[in-house]
Amino acid sequence: MTPDQSPLGKPAAYAEQYNASLLFPIPRALARETIGIGAQLPFFGTDIWNAYELSWLNARGKPQIAIATFFIPADSPNIVESKSFKLYLGSFAQTKLDSAEAVRDLLKRDISAACGATASVRLDQPGGFHKIQFEEFEGLSLDRLDLEAEVYQPEPSLLTAAFNEAPVEETLISNLLKSNCPVTGQPDWGSVQIHYVGPQIEQAGLLRYIISYRNHTGFHEQCVERMFVDILRTCKPDRLAIYARYTRRGGLDINPFRTNFNMPMPDNARLARQ
Repeated sequence: MTPDQSPLGKPAAYAEQYNASLLFPIPRALARETIGIGAQLPFFGTDIWNAYELSWLNARGKPQIAIATFFIPADSPNIVESKSFKLYLGSFAQTKLDSAEAVRDLLKRDISAACGATASVRLDQPGGFHKIQFEEFEGLSLDRLDLEAEVYQPEPSLLTAAFNEAPVEETLISNLLKSNCPVTGQPDWGSVQIHYVGPQIEQAGLLRYIISYRNHTGFHEQCVERMFVDILRTCKPDRLAIYARYTRRGGLDINPFRTNFNMPMPDNARLARQ
């Protein structure tokens, strides 16, 4: 089950009758092995997926809509390839279901089975859309720095830290994250928030490192985990948390969160670009 075997980047007919077999799981271990992550993970966290194009029919044939949010644990064996996720969600379009609860139960069962771990699912229906939060990342913006950048593949040697000085605690943010889909090459645009306690990370080098993902091909989850491992190994913070929010494509946005210490989980508030 590798990306080249998935429906990603290939013509696909959109089914409009419920079909859980459309989901295509990809083992996380494949990408983790390439960055030196074994069975003992250096982090925990979650992947937050928001689906804005979910619709089904009620028992009388009237279309219903909702925004679905999925919380998939970072220690699940698999991710779900995003195009297969979209095809699966589209398969609800002409499917009659008795209630939103029945839809949620199907989503939870199927996504949990594909990921190999229990996923949480929330449905927001139109009456609750006004409660959806919008905010921007809190922290010091690295994007304020005026610098030259010329490396566009992930390069941890760009990272440095002040190991001979007192440790600090700070939160740094950037809206300049970009990576590319592993098969289609389509751009994935994102924002990233990095919170750490430890030797102070040199900010210009960190921004150059974030920019270095610009021509990198990798799924969102894999990019954040590579970033986590590189910063942890090179800058040696005692505590590290990285949260990325990517803009949506095909009605889905994917937002990985990884941390090595206990802290409140992200509240899933949307950024302006999402």
